Amino acid sequence: MKDKGADGVVDVDIGRYQVAPEQEVALAAIDSRQRISPGKKAIKDRQQGLLQRLSDLQYLLFAEHRRRLLVVLQAMDTGGKDSTIRRVFGPINPQGVKVTGFKVPTAEELAHDFLWRIHQRVPGAGEIGVFNRSHYEDVLVVRVHQLVPENVWRERYRQIVDFERHLVRTGTVIRKFYLHISRDEQKKRLETRLHNPRKRWKMSRADLAERQHWDHYIAAYEEALARTSTRWAPWYVVPADRKWVRDYIVASVLVSTLEDLDLQLPPAPKLDDLTVD
Repeated sequence: MKDKGADGVVDVDIGRYQVAPEQEVALAAIDSRQRISPGKKAIKDRQQGLLQRLSDLQYLLFAEHRRRLLVVLQAMDTGGKDSTIRRVFGPINPQGVKVTGFKVPTAEELAHDFLWRIHQRVPGAGEIGVFNRSHYEDVLVVRVHQLVPENVWRERYRQIVDFERHLVRTGTVIRKFYLHISRDEQKKRLETRLHNPRKRWKMSRADLAERQHWDHYIAAYEEALARTSTRWAPWYVVPADRKWVRDYIVASVLVSTLEDLDLQLPPAPKLDDLTVD
């Protein structure tokens, strides 16, 4: 599956980033600093047209009012979830996009099954829903910090796959992105936050504590990606050290996905006999 720039030149093969069902994932073998041709300036120029196309497709999705798109963003701390949302979805009509950031569960949420709070935030007909973190935290942070027994979180892989299959069968299109940064890049971004007064508010001691679990998180992500990437709800591992590469790949996947839906405007009512005074 390839995306073409305005001049018809193939510049990114989005299929190469998709995790095939039951494919083993070795994140260390995936270049997080990958470049894409024809280069930064040309790609950033093309990004404008790509985002306009995404906005046009969102309009058709909203007008058709039959299907919905769920975008799941996961990453290590500083992986770029917030900036991806801002740069990719910023140009879209905000009435058609709902962004949900999943924090530590509340007492009420903990009183229900782990998918209860997730299902409530699934987008409605005609909407694009963006999850900044998601139900996958329950096989990631829960696993790393041993918040529940292993037999509990391992069963959640199957529960997640079944849940996403149900969503797809009832009209939700799902695309999931792991924004892949290196440990060195995370170090640079954390240092920037620490020393930049305008960004220090994003920083906490917990960020540095979580960094000590890097290898455990990588192992958790690798298994989650392998166990839950399906034909109907695929994962994409997106090189994210270079932000312009990250943004272009995510936008390309979303445009390709929506174009494949063959979205149509609803039939217009017959109003030929009306006049506007």
